[in-house]
Amino acid sequence: MTSPSSLLYDTYYHIYNRGNNGENIFIQERNYEHFLNLHFKYIEPIAETFAYCLLRNHFHMLVRVKSEEEIKETLKVSLVNQRHVRQNNPANKYASWAGKPLGSNYASKKFSDFFNAYAKAINKAYTRTGSLFEHPFGRVPVTTDRQFWNVIAYIHQNPQKHKFVEDFRNWMWSSYGIIIADKPTKLRWEAVLDWFGGRQGYLELHEKWVSDADSKWFAEDDHD
Repeated sequence: MTSPSSLLYDTYYHIYNRGNNGENIFIQERNYEHFLNLHFKYIEPIAETFAYCLLRNHFHMLVRVKSEEEIKETLKVSLVNQRHVRQNNPANKYASWAGKPLGSNYASKKFSDFFNAYAKAINKAYTRTGSLFEHPFGRVPVTTDRQFWNVIAYIHQNPQKHKFVEDFRNWMWSSYGIIIADKPTKLRWEAVLDWFGGRQGYLELHEKWVSDADSKWFAEDDHD
């Protein structure tokens, strides 16, 4: 298998993966929540999250990897907020690496760190060994408005597509309802609704099923 390109800065991606050999990556309900907590711990500093769906043996998400300067600013704020670092003049510590490039593989490694952290937790909790996820994880750039609309609907419709539920709106581990819930969330729900032209447009476009022909432009070798 050809190794995929590293994630680019300031670029939107449909990210997805499944369990190794198709095995479940979520064994109990609590695993879904732990996955999301780790996601925001590892990924929020380097990417914005717009949509997600977690299924028993695979997941989907739509993110925008931040620009290199945005990531550096986030790292700077993080340093300043760490009490033990603050006592040692964090401004000087930041200045020592602020002008250096993060590297072309920085964002990809952060995603790998996230997946590895989750895999280690599952292996420990269920006394298993070996790789939990297939390698490498799927990533497809999202570059047009049409792709934005379709990939979000596609992500949310997945539980129904795979027959986990009769209506995808009822799947608990999806961002579909969170985006329109008007409750505190780390998701960029305002941007999502803007893309759809508001709440009504968001609801209406989800009524239209995303066909396999449409999804090939942003799903490639996505897992069925």
